[in-house]
Amino acid sequence: MLIKRRRGWEIPDHLATPEAVFLDRRTLIGGAAGLAASSLLGGRAAWAAAGDQALYPAPQNPAYTLDRPLTPERFSADYNNFYEFGTSKTVLPAANALKTQPWTLKIDGLVEKPFEIGVDDLIRKVGLEERLYRHRCVEAWSMAVPWTGFPLAKLVALAKPTSGAKYIRFETFLDKAMAPGQRAFFYPWPYTEGLTVAEAGNDLAFMVTGIYGKPLPNQFGAPIRLAVPWKYGFKSAKSLVKISFTADRPKTFWEGLQASEYGFWANVNPAVPHPRWSQATERVLGTDQRVPTLIYNGYGEQVAGLYKGLEGERLFV
Repeated sequence: MLIKRRRGWEIPDHLATPEAVFLDRRTLIGGAAGLAASSLLGGRAAWAAAGDQALYPAPQNPAYTLDRPLTPERFSADYNNFYEFGTSKTVLPAANALKTQPWTLKIDGLVEKPFEIGVDDLIRKVGLEERLYRHRCVEAWSMAVPWTGFPLAKLVALAKPTSGAKYIRFETFLDKAMAPGQRAFFYPWPYTEGLTVAEAGNDLAFMVTGIYGKPLPNQFGAPIRLAVPWKYGFKSAKSLVKISFTADRPKTFWEGLQASEYGFWANVNPAVPHPRWSQATERVLGTDQRVPTLIYNGYGEQVAGLYKGLEGERLFV
């Protein structure tokens, strides 16, 4: 007898959104309902209406499911951390100043041959898919969203890192004229983050170019960002312009400001509190619910093996 063991983030079939309902939602996104919500979408979606809209919605990868309903777009699109445009959660109006065309991604460091590539050319080269992911912020709130993008492993393969590359450093844009938050002298701009090459090769690590069946709105980190769902949200750097392969572990933005609260690894763990609050539960965005937080945000079966032999490291914030 075949016995199927469900992963920690999967739900029973009878609780899943019916296919007809989901497809109808995707149709509405592309039609008048999506236009009516354009105030939440930012400049990237407006540009895509005349450009790459044919790429969205991308085919959904059925291997990535959720244990909860998707967060409605009206909540997630207007509740964002994007310090380049301010410290409040309502950064959407300011983020509309982000100019995402043209946008080039630079790949350098310990690779066979450094290169630059336009984001739209990169998208066409690697292809797109949609995945349903959980997102857990270090501030103890969470959401569940349909990211569109491609596995980070595809970009690593394209970069052809040398044997000496052990880490990847992600760097966001720097433009103080466009982003008022970058004028704050006490932040070490530009925003930087890092992963090990092994983490980047995990199937879950994802480069995001869209959400809710549309190109990525500015406030979510257009035109290209990182999603690392087993880590706290600050690891998922937005609006990337450079990816560097290095031999040494990079010092990241928040680690440089307060390493005791925002470490390099930042894997989700409900048993390890933040120095100023508990991580045992999380507030589900758009609801009044508080639910238990899961180790590795529910993705432990897929990622725990990455950290064998690292018991002495501070793997959790």
